[in-house]
Amino acid sequence: MDDTFDDFVRGRGSALFRYGFVLTGDADDAADLVQEALLRLGDTWHRVIRKDDPEGYVRTIMARQHISWWRRRRRERLMADAPDRGYTDARLDGDDALWAELGTLPPRQRAVLVLRYYEDLPDAEIAAILGVSTGTVRSQASRALDKLRVGRRAALMEEV
Repeated sequence: MDDTFDDFVRGRGSALFRYGFVLTGDADDAADLVQEALLRLGDTWHRVIRKDDPEGYVRTIMARQHISWWRRRRRERLMADAPDRGYTDARLDGDDALWAELGTLPPRQRAVLVLRYYEDLPDAEIAAILGVSTGTVRSQASRALDKLRVGRRAALMEEV
């Protein structure tokens, strides 16, 4: 391994962890996701460093790995009360209910929304990261937003 890989990990590691946390909703899973992605990146670093965007490459690994884990697990995490998560990003504080609803979306829809609204990436870049067309990105975002709207309306009706 060379120093450029170490510099990349030191410089972008916390941002990758935040990205992983938003994808998974769990600090331990986020740490595992980052570790797995960096291990894979380390194996191909000499090729990846020659490309324009090593961070985009590792984010693609993370998104695809997260979807693979979700498909394998296909289980719900039922908890009466969420434990103290230790790390929290200030951008996540505002609306816990919305983040909980985001966690109920299928992994690809959640990844599209996270990349679009949290990471502020254009549809073309999201498509490249997820390995889908831009039309798929738009349709997944539309479906996800519709599900969130329905959930929010139902929650508001329950409050009344």
